[in-house]
Amino acid sequence: MTEFWLISAPGEKTCQQTWDTLMTATTRANNLSTNNKFNIPDLKVGTLDVLVGLSDELAKLDAFVESVVKKVAQYMTDVLEDSRDKVQENLLANGVDLVTYVTRFQWDMAKYPIKQSLKNISEIITKAITQIDNDLKARASAYNNLKGNLQNLERKNAGSLLTRSLADIVKKDDFVLDSEYLITMLVVVPKTNYNDWQRTYETLAEMVVPRSTNLLFEDQDSGLFTVTLFRKAIDDFRLKARENKFMLRDFQYNEEEMKADKEEMTRLSTDKKKQFGPLVRWLKVNFSEAFIAWIHIKALRVFVESVLRYGLPVNFQAMLLHPNKKNMKKLREVLNDLYKHLDSGAAAIIDQSAMDIPGLNLSQQEYYPYVYYKIDCNLLDFK
Repeated sequence: MTEFWLISAPGEKTCQQTWDTLMTATTRANNLSTNNKFNIPDLKVGTLDVLVGLSDELAKLDAFVESVVKKVAQYMTDVLEDSRDKVQENLLANGVDLVTYVTRFQWDMAKYPIKQSLKNISEIITKAITQIDNDLKARASAYNNLKGNLQNLERKNAGSLLTRSLADIVKKDDFVLDSEYLITMLVVVPKTNYNDWQRTYETLAEMVVPRSTNLLFEDQDSGLFTVTLFRKAIDDFRLKARENKFMLRDFQYNEEEMKADKEEMTRLSTDKKKQFGPLVRWLKVNFSEAFIAWIHIKALRVFVESVLRYGLPVNFQAMLLHPNKKNMKKLREVLNDLYKHLDSGAAAIIDQSAMDIPGLNLSQQEYYPYVYYKIDCNLLDFK
């Protein structure tokens, strides 16, 4: 399980004491969670009004950045196509796996200088992630168009004999060309009807050239045969052939067109290979950037919310809990008991939602006596 609970509680006599209390309640006495300190530097507090406004803005920014992180991750799976086992090794943050990054989080002073105001730091993140989002749309659109065009051509080369491209199947020698009277037609014959075809094709219409049929290609179900006849007999031959389950393929031999199709296929295939490497590298770098920004937003939210709830001077301990999946409900109960004195209103909400009072939709509100945010590192939705 890759779900983490990022919480904060006010410092007791010291922040270390707050940490020790949590460890005793959740780890030493029972196996409810694995815990790490979550280090948030001394950020600039600013005014109360700014903090209140920022609280709402950061909630929206959190959702936006998470959506971009997920989009980049999902597009990585789309681009890697059949190599999905390689997706996870490309989704790293600062060169390490996501769980390691989150559990060992250190504020990036170079990217987000703590001398800047909280508002400025959030604006730096907004600008960077908006740029990544816009770039992703442009790159994905270009690559998807290329991939789509290539797939269309591949489908043409792999469909049934009635529709597929014949560029790799027919040769000039298979046709009577430049004749005023004669024409070579292509006929798709089901495999079960081969004997019927050989027995009847010369008599399906007048003016069919005897012994003019050749099998050029077979797929699972059918064969592609040539037959040469006089041009004036085409309509009659087509009608009789259809009655016998032989389908004429509308095709005119054009060397230039077939050459152009082959060249287009080669060009698209080469372009896709050329774009693949740089695109994967871009996704890798920008996934890391977006994920790092997302965890910094979580840190900002914990800081802002802790100051708003616990007051000044800044004195709280941020803690990252990795819940034991079997004991999540118990962990929540232990945390509520531990911190219910911080906010009696939140404790009342929890008590009411536990009773499941009809008409009250309180159970959907994730509000607790302590500051709480969830971080889910499982960002991929494999369909």
